[in-house]
Amino acid sequence: MEYGTIRIKLDELLKASGLSKNMLSHRAEMQRTQINNYCKNQITRLDIDVLARLCTVLNCGIGDLLEFIPLEKIEK
Repeated sequence: MEYGTIRIKLDELLKASGLSKNMLSHRAEMQRTQINNYCKNQITRLDIDVLARLCTVLNCGIGDLLEFIPLEKIEK
C-alpha cells in the first residue's frame, strides 16, 4: 500500500539562506555527497541527527525542511 512521500526542501533553504553546499557541509559536519543526496531527494531513510544538524545550521524548523506529499498529489 502506498501512502505518499516526503520531500526534502534543503536545496530551497540553501538558496534562501545564501549558504553554499560546501559551507553547509562544514558547519553541519557532513560530507558534501550527503548534502547533495539530501538536495536531490535521494534519501531512502531519514536520519534524525542529520535533520537536527541541518535545522540548527539553517536556523529553521523541521516543517521548513520536510514536506509530506499525499499519494493523490503524486498521481496527478
